Amino acid sequence: MATSAHTEVPGGAKTPFPPFQAETFASQLLWFAIFFIALYVLISKLAIPRIGGIIESRNQRVADDLAEAERLKNESDAALAAYEKALADARTRAQTLANETRERLNHQAEETRKKLETELNAKLVAAEKTIAETKAAAMANVRTVAVETAVAIVERLVGTVPATPAAEAAVAEVLKR
Repeated sequence: MATSAHTEVPGGAKTPFPPFQAETFASQLLWFAIFFIALYVLISKLAIPRIGGIIESRNQRVADDLAEAERLKNESDAALAAYEKALADARTRAQTLANETRERLNHQAEETRKKLETELNAKLVAAEKTIAETKAAAMANVRTVAVETAVAIVERLVGTVPATPAAEAAVAEVLKR
């Protein structure tokens, strides 16, 4: 079964497009003017003030935000300057404290060195005195041992015991050289 599409208006010829009909042109211009004036009044009285208010509030908000940003920037700059000053002061105090500590420790080390040097010099003097006493005692013993040895050697070689003063004089003569 075949169907056919029906696109014609029943009853005859087509009418022209209404805006282009000369009979309705004057009434179309009248309604156009009425709606244009109404739309103009509506936009000028309602929409434009609202849009202007929105734009003004947005401009004010942007200006307030910029002012707040400038204030916060100034505060952060002041805080940064205070931080840098505090840091510089802390470094100065630390350097001063380090210098004072170094000087105090150097002074203590110098005092300790002088004290130890004095003690060592005293010990050195005592040791030299002990050495001198020991050497003198040893030399006295050596002289006595040398005299006794010389007497024993002469007695063994010659067979007679020499006089002790003669042996002491001979040993003294040898030790002087």
